[in-house]
This record gives sequence, structure tokens and C-alpha cells, in this order.
Amino acid sequence: VLIAVGRDACTRNIGLQTIGVKINEKNGKVPVNDEEQTNVPYVYAIGDILEGKLELTPVAIQAGRLLAHRLYGGSSRKCDYINVPTTVFTPLEYGSCGYPEEKAIDEYGEQNLEVYHTLFWPLEWTVPGRDNNTCYAKIICNKQDNVGLHVLGPNAGEVTQGFAAAIKCGLTKELLDETIGIHPTCAEVFTTMNITKSSGQDITQKGC
Repeated sequence: VLIAVGRDACTRNIGLQTIGVKINEKNGKVPVNDEEQTNVPYVYAIGDILEGKLELTPVAIQAGRLLAHRLYGGSSRKCDYINVPTTVFTPLEYGSCGYPEEKAIDEYGEQNLEVYHTLFWPLEWTVPGRDNNTCYAKIICNKQDNVGLHVLGPNAGEVTQGFAAAIKCGLTKELLDETIGIHPTCAEVFTTMNITKSSGQDITQKGC
């Protein structure tokens, strides 16, 4: 049983209409520019009420910090809403950072993308004899520049958090290929991935 509890943007009864701040009438979300500025120049919005942004507490905290630094500290740094590491803590965790494949296609065009993917078998699953083709990993590249990283497997949150810092530093597929993996770890799979979706080759694994 999966229960998804949504959050409402309670923006309709706080007087925004009085000062002319526009909201999405369907969901109450507030459209902003890349500096969290609304259509009224002196009104800013951050967090879950933003139109088209992620509803994640760490994102709201980071956006708020950077906004304060821009307004009062002379900074020009903006919040990165694309390369945000996140995890779904289901029994088999899913983690991602960067574009999903569908959005990457919309942004860059399918002809400019290369998607590497593989199934993998965590070493800890060999003793209990669990299915060796359950876990999955994927890298979405704008040819050589990574635009998304996805993993389905044990400790996906920990794996994703580590790679997220590398992505912020400009990680590329070439750098991943040059990285020596820690054997046997699940994260190692990102250093050995060489089968592309476009090739149609088999990605099932036969051992650890």
C-alpha cells in the first residue's frame, strides 16, 4: 500500500491579490524567475509554494540562504533546482540527481543524448540468493556531459548524495570512466558502465 500525502499551497487568503502578486489559480503555486522574484519586484517566494520547483525541505533552506545572501550580502549565487539529489526510501531505494531522461530529451534533444545503463547485483545479495537483475543504474549524458544520474538499489540515498557533489563540480562520463571503483560496492557500477540504451545490448548481470 502506497500513501502519498500532498501539500497545498495556502496562498489565496494571505493578501497577495492586494499587492498584485500572481499565483496559479489551479494550485495556488507562485511563479517566480530564477532569483525567486515574483511578478512584483519587491516580493520573493521560496520553498514548496514555487511553481514548477521541487517540494523538498533542503531545497527551500538552500534557496532561502542564497536569497538572503543576494539581498543583503552582495552575492550573486542562485539556487540550482536541477542538480538536486533526492531519494525515495522504498524498501529498494531509488536515488537521482539531475535531469530525468524525459526532461533531458526535451531540454537537449534526443539526438544530443547518450544514455548508459545497467542492471547490477549487490554483493550482499549473493548469500541470500536474491535476484541478480533487480537493481538498476543509469547515466544520462549530453554526449560527454552528465545531465542526470539514477540508481535503484541498496543505500541509493548515500550513493546519490556522494555523486551529487561531483555533479556540482562538473562531473562527466569521461571522468567517471577514469575513476577507480571500490570493489565490491554498488556505487562502483557508475565507473564501469559502458552499454548504451541506443545499442540495444543486454544489460543483465551474471555475477557480482
